[in-house]
Amino acid sequence: MNRIIALVVAVVIVLFAASSMVFVVDQRHMAVLSARGDATPTLLGPGLHVKLPPPLQTVTLVDNRLQSLDAPDEDHYVTSDKTDLLVNPVIRFRVTDPLKLIAETKGDPQSLPERLALLSRGALGDAFGKFTLSDALAKQQAVAEEARAAMDKGAASLGVSVVDVQLTRVDFPAAVADSVFKRMIAAREQAAADERAKGAAEANQIRADALAKQQAVLADGLAQAQGIRGEGDAKAAEIAAEAFGKDPQFYQFYQSMEAYRKTFRPGDLIVVDSSSEFFRFMRSPTGGAAPDASAPAARKR
Repeated sequence: MNRIIALVVAVVIVLFAASSMVFVVDQRHMAVLSARGDATPTLLGPGLHVKLPPPLQTVTLVDNRLQSLDAPDEDHYVTSDKTDLLVNPVIRFRVTDPLKLIAETKGDPQSLPERLALLSRGALGDAFGKFTLSDALAKQQAVAEEARAAMDKGAASLGVSVVDVQLTRVDFPAAVADSVFKRMIAAREQAAADERAKGAAEANQIRADALAKQQAVLADGLAQAQGIRGEGDAKAAEIAAEAFGKDPQFYQFYQSMEAYRKTFRPGDLIVVDSSSEFFRFMRSPTGGAAPDASAPAARKR
């Protein structure tokens, strides 16, 4: 009986020792095999591996997948124009050098999220400090990329690559939200007023330019019309002078007819002295002598 018990105990010890010496690494992890003393750790990939039982050798599994770190609480950050903001970042990272990670964390990779969170607070603080409030709100991706580059540089010493940083919340603290919103509204209203004033000034300038062009065109047209009219009057005078030279009596008749046309209107009733020289072509087509001056005549034109 004692032999059976001893055999069972021996088998259990052997199985326990064997289980502690054989381990499997899956595709999602890398294994760091460390030995007692100052021996250099060994990096093992996926597969079945054998090691010495603890405490001679220990295995630490490191997740090599893309991981996310979501800060549960928002942090306060200050922009370059001294405005407080509440920010929640999400950090995506991957372990690229498990040996360096194990060395830097003293064999405790579980402390990595805390160290990355500390890095993110410093990187985001520096990034927001380079932007004004309006730029930080309008260019959140630029702020996040600025912080990611700084974090990636700092995390390289841990054997970690920071792939992406996303800002899931950028908000104002309740104590300053109202004043910030009022300041933003005032700034937008001022910008709108400036644009309206600029538009009104441009409209006035366009109207002034159009009026000046209109006046220039009218003046040019008037000058051309006066020139044409002068040329016509000169031509008419030339023709009239030529006609007068050829037939003075006809010219006198024509001038008298023009004077009658300008003096009298159709339907006018006038009483005149028919013996007047002005009406000589009414008495005769040749403008002959007037009849008896004592007999005034009434004519209706």
